[in-house]
Amino acid sequence: MTNGRQVSRRRFLKTGGALTGMLALAQAPQVLIAGKATDKPVIIGTGAYRYRWVDNWARLPAQRKFGFTHSIVQVADGRFFVHHTGYDSTAIFDPTGQFIEAWGGSKYVGNAHGMDLRVEHSQEVLYLAPTFMHKFFKTDLKGNVLMELNYPKLCRNRRGQRVYANAKRYNPTFTAFAPNGDFYITDGYGLGWIHHYDMHGKYLQSFGGAGNAPDKEACPHSIFCDTRSPHKPMLVVADRAHHRLQYFTFDGKLDHLVTNATAQQDRDGTGKLRLPCQFSQRGQWMLIPDLAGRTTLLDGANNVLAQLGDNPNVRQRANPHVPQNQLAPGRFCCPHGSCWDRKGNAYVVEWLPYGRVTKLEPLTA
Repeated sequence: MTNGRQVSRRRFLKTGGALTGMLALAQAPQVLIAGKATDKPVIIGTGAYRYRWVDNWARLPAQRKFGFTHSIVQVADGRFFVHHTGYDSTAIFDPTGQFIEAWGGSKYVGNAHGMDLRVEHSQEVLYLAPTFMHKFFKTDLKGNVLMELNYPKLCRNRRGQRVYANAKRYNPTFTAFAPNGDFYITDGYGLGWIHHYDMHGKYLQSFGGAGNAPDKEACPHSIFCDTRSPHKPMLVVADRAHHRLQYFTFDGKLDHLVTNATAQQDRDGTGKLRLPCQFSQRGQWMLIPDLAGRTTLLDGANNVLAQLGDNPNVRQRANPHVPQNQLAPGRFCCPHGSCWDRKGNAYVVEWLPYGRVTKLEPLTA
């Protein structure tokens, strides 16, 4: 999500309790619940999939403020990069959540959205999809622009007609990387197409587009290369407003869908997926922030292992207007982006105007 212009567009758009007798949690830091400090740790999840909620993990200096927090990645040296819509839109933190530095100035203010990381020729680079700038950037870890792509003028529909009349119709959201080096950009807030480029930025093709058919999208918010089936890696798309995941081959052919079990579950938001936003893979697990108030953990067959931080207050789900003093540890409002670290901790950022970065520490029996 981005700035206030998007709020109206997207209006369609406890668990757990404290565990006692656990020495590992005896020194847990205080958290705030309903404005009061408590030493009681907040645990979410069930069974083997339980996590301690670390509230407000990323700590900014007093003179700095987050905008809407949209994406988070961890680079090889352990630092975390948080992409948000405020000034200096890329904020960098050490593994404890301590602020190090930030960059971006006013360049991405109000537009920062997708940030994806990959290694190219032994160099870590960031792929940025700043939604209302109507273009894409690749940068190094200091923010220096290495590649800039304008809207895909060559995109044509199946009748050979030009899709984009102008750049303003193109509002990219996230990027995915194929094993051969190609990359794919979702036009999640524009015309719903997925655009395929080679690693040098040469346009190759487009597929998808807005619609209700199985291979069409309603807000293809994010895209990811799912390698949990090592012999058949595929592209997975968070087709958010359809409450489903789409799996495509790397040449843009629909392979299969992952949906809720019934239409009623789609309407009620009680099924596997409400408004899926983004993907983070760890081994056979896939973590999916769900804008409608929870984060879902799937196994390699896309069965639900746990739904974390599910907010029982329906009015707070996917609602960026929740006052900050009404947030509660253990309950998400607007999960938007996530990542894993090397120890199996998960980090979730939320689409809230003051920003929110939560760390989830796994519990072991």
